[in-house]
Amino acid sequence: MSPVRRCSRTACARPAVATLTYVYADSTAVLGPLATYAEPHCYDLCAEHSERLTAPRGWEVVRLAVDPAAARHTSDDLEALADAVREAARTPPRQEPPPTPPVGADPMEVARRGHLRILRSPDP
Repeated sequence: MSPVRRCSRTACARPAVATLTYVYADSTAVLGPLATYAEPHCYDLCAEHSERLTAPRGWEVVRLAVDPAAARHTSDDLEALADAVREAARTPPRQEPPPTPPVGADPMEVARRGHLRILRSPDP
């Protein structure tokens, strides 16, 4: 399977550069930059089909600026992600101190877990 998404139009094999979404409640077609993930109710379009897009009669077309350079991931993005993962692996998990019982608490209570209490055995 190719990592490049193709145009949704029938018989078009060109790479997609924009995503078309219909907002039925507002009778609006929104054409914007290529979405990060392919959504089932959106249509990916190539440059030619996105330029020639028309909407049904009575509908408005909203065209958001498509920046082809912004859609590509750079090596800086991947390096930043890898650095963040490495840093998280190096940092030891934070240890929480055991909770101190509130003032006036039952002296027989040793610990609490949810609604359950652990009680000290009474001295004979």
